[in-house]
Amino acid sequence: MRKQNKIFLWSIYFDANKTRREGRRVPKKLAVASPKVEELQRAAKKLGLQPETVSDAAHPSSPWQRTGLLIIPKKESKGKTLNKIAKELLNLRR
Repeated sequence: MRKQNKIFLWSIYFDANKTRREGRRVPKKLAVASPKVEELQRAAKKLGLQPETVSDAAHPSSPWQRTGLLIIPKKESKGKTLNKIAKELLNLRR
């Protein structure tokens, strides 16, 4: 399912309740508690990233939880994109 021109984002990447080992990819100060894929979509839309949502997808580390998946076109590195979305998530939560 790997595509070179797409970035796959799971809500676990932004979850403050998870450790790095459990799948969080952003710094703790940028993470939020239990983010939903709808929040990720709103943050990505605000940044102009044209997100596509797969609502019934399950992260490979927890296949029993259908948390959803966000797919966005790759314009820069995944790390930079993750940090931008994380900052926007924090702004949406305030």
